[in-house]
Amino acid sequence: MDFDGSALAHMPRDECMRLMASVPVGRIVYTRQALPAVELVNFALHDGDIIIKTAAGEKLAAATREAVVAFEVDNVDVARHAGWSVTVVGQARAVTDAAEIRDLEQVALTPWAPGKRDHYIRITPAIVQGRRLGAQQAGAGGDARHT
Repeated sequence: MDFDGSALAHMPRDECMRLMASVPVGRIVYTRQALPAVELVNFALHDGDIIIKTAAGEKLAAATREAVVAFEVDNVDVARHAGWSVTVVGQARAVTDAAEIRDLEQVALTPWAPGKRDHYIRITPAIVQGRRLGAQQAGAGGDARHT
C-alpha cells in the first residue's frame, strides 16, 4: 500500500480485486445519450471480470457497443471516517455465446431489482485503482457501511 502524502493509501490491484469481491453492489458508469450515466447494480466477479445480470436497456446497449465503462465499489464507516473505494475502467460487452451464458448462469448472481433480467454484461478490467482512508486495516471488512 502506497501513501500519497495524506491519509489516503493507494492499494495494489490484488487488494482492490479482493475488496471488490467482498461487496455485492457497485456503480456502473457509462454513456447515455452522450452524457455520463451512473447506475447502482449488484454484481459478481468471475474469472477476474465483473459480471452484471440485467434487462434490455441502456446498460446493455452500451455493452453491445463494447463501450469503455467505469465501475466503482466502496465501503465506508461514517463514524470512524474510514473506508475504501475501488474504481475499475474496462471494456463492457454483452455476453451472447450460449456456452458462456450457461457458465455465467452457475455464478451466484441474483438481481435485486424486480423484473426479468436475462442478459449478462461482462466488464474486463483494464485499469484498477483503489484508495483506503483512515483506520480501517487491509483485512478489515467489519462493520463498515456500504454506500
